[in-house]
Amino acid sequence: MRTIHTVNELRANLRTHRENGKRIALVPTMGNLHAGHISLVERARDLGDVVVTSIFVNPMQFGANEDLDAYPRTLAEDQEKLEKAGNDLIFAPSVNEVYPHGLGHQTQVIVPDVTELHCGASRPGHFNGVSTVVTMLFNMVQPDIAVFGEKDYQQLAVIRKMVRDLFMPVQIIGVPTARDEDGLALSSRNGYLTPAERRIAPRLRQALEDTAQALQNGSRDFAALSQAATDSLTQQGFRPDYFNIVNSDTLRPAQQDETRITVLAAAFLGKTRLIDNISLKL
Repeated sequence: MRTIHTVNELRANLRTHRENGKRIALVPTMGNLHAGHISLVERARDLGDVVVTSIFVNPMQFGANEDLDAYPRTLAEDQEKLEKAGNDLIFAPSVNEVYPHGLGHQTQVIVPDVTELHCGASRPGHFNGVSTVVTMLFNMVQPDIAVFGEKDYQQLAVIRKMVRDLFMPVQIIGVPTARDEDGLALSSRNGYLTPAERRIAPRLRQALEDTAQALQNGSRDFAALSQAATDSLTQQGFRPDYFNIVNSDTLRPAQQDETRITVLAAAFLGKTRLIDNISLKL
């Protein structure tokens, strides 16, 4: 396994694989890898001949008061995990390599509609940073396949729309959320939780499951279900950001006759922002 830091070296390395007809699979990450990331690499390994994992903490997708400086950088540990997982190449560029002229002069890719609600409303500009850097990674790596986790459900929807709208020749694969035994979705930010908060955190998933069960049982008062879940989470120590019942494809508020429903949730527990979701067919 090789670790590469520049676009020129990346392209030179991948050119040979591409000329030999190898399928290239990309796993974009911000590093500080956990078992959820490794499941993406394993899926990429199944689908492609050459697996590239990018590690880049993207400043464009962080807001002014978010945790960019505190976000863990653990390249040495990540290299060990990726080598064990059968990854072929790590692309770990510097900020200057990706944004040589600075963020203020960077062309941006903006995906309308699907970015406007949920995390898009709570984190203005976040998805512009995501869509821009993913477009850049697609141009740098030129993968046949790119693998993303379903935990970031809205992000996956944004990437799928971007690829579809811009006719990008990349197959987007979603992988189910990896979880701890108690149901908490794996996330690099879980490390910010105190021991007491970590014991409470799985209740976010429980709120999603309770809401899904109510929907399966025939309840269609979406506003009341969302409010009940929000109230319950607040009583348990969370600070809910949103708890929304949406159309699984458009991410717009669900209508009474919807059959494919996703429940999206984000909530703060202490200083840590947790997100999760659950999808169902009615």
